[in-house]
Amino acid sequence: MLPVLPDGDERELESSEEGGGTGEERRPERHGCTYHGLYGYRRSAQQGAADGDGSAGGAVAHTPSTEDFSIPEGKVGCYYCRFQQESLEMATLESDINAPEFVVCFLGGSEKGLELFRLELDKYIQNLKINLDLEQKSLETYVSPYLRSWFEDAICPIQRVMQLFHDKLASLLHAALSYTPVEVKNADERTEKDISRFLAAASLQGLVQEGTMTSLCIAMTEEQHKSMVIDCSGPQPQLHNAGSNRFCEDWMQAFVNGAEGANPFLFRQILENFKLKAIQDINNLKRFIRQAEMNHYALFKCYLFLKNCGSGDILLKIVKVEHAEMPEARNVVTVLEEFMRETSVA
Repeated sequence: MLPVLPDGDERELESSEEGGGTGEERRPERHGCTYHGLYGYRRSAQQGAADGDGSAGGAVAHTPSTEDFSIPEGKVGCYYCRFQQESLEMATLESDINAPEFVVCFLGGSEKGLELFRLELDKYIQNLKINLDLEQKSLETYVSPYLRSWFEDAICPIQRVMQLFHDKLASLLHAALSYTPVEVKNADERTEKDISRFLAAASLQGLVQEGTMTSLCIAMTEEQHKSMVIDCSGPQPQLHNAGSNRFCEDWMQAFVNGAEGANPFLFRQILENFKLKAIQDINNLKRFIRQAEMNHYALFKCYLFLKNCGSGDILLKIVKVEHAEMPEARNVVTVLEEFMRETSVA
């Protein structure tokens, strides 16, 4: 029989906001309790040959009864994933080895909340695949503690960064949008990872053309004086060479307003709305630039839009990279840059 972790592993979220009160006092939508289950099984040879899609139906499973996987809350979010050990995945594809397969399940938070963290949870399981060992000692010393920490490690980094930076969060949002290099000094490992995850979650990667982001990264990296340094040696992080704009300041206020509830799912939804608004502004500017190629009034509209949107500095850098190979559009961007420089000097 394959060793498995017991399902229904319940614990309290380690935060002061969720620390008080009994289970009866918690409302169902609170995320005070989280659960995880890891199940191991082997497919029979007949089922493995007939079931080409790899579904678990008919598998010879060694798992606890699902009747035991009960929770006191009402509706909660659910994430599950089936996988093999990383070291056995290729060997199984190339041979008839009947390697064990696993299903991991996480329960917690609101009904739709975990959907916002699918990428983070996928990466969390990928790390488990790489390090999974069937030895009982490994299950006790690595796998079980790793799974118990899933909520803090995959869901809570954005919340912790918000609580750490608070009214300095605008500079972090600005660095993420503009792909400004960020250097973290004198921070513990978890804080450094949290900041890195926040920057990745707040960036527009995957929402704009990949070539645009690559070129923007290269351009910002070459401007070494633009690198932002975060010094965590004191009780509050100190920022050097930090940038900001009105757009990021406004969205920082949305985070501050939501801080009282300390809800990581709310923070993530605010972050997604922040990125959606940035994409809408980029698309509007690109539309105005196309019009300005043939219409001077549209050029003036571009200028007014950049002046009023609150993020003209970042938008200009993004569209400049995107239109680098388009002479007419590039000329419009050059004129807009001159207008913005003159305005800032004035």
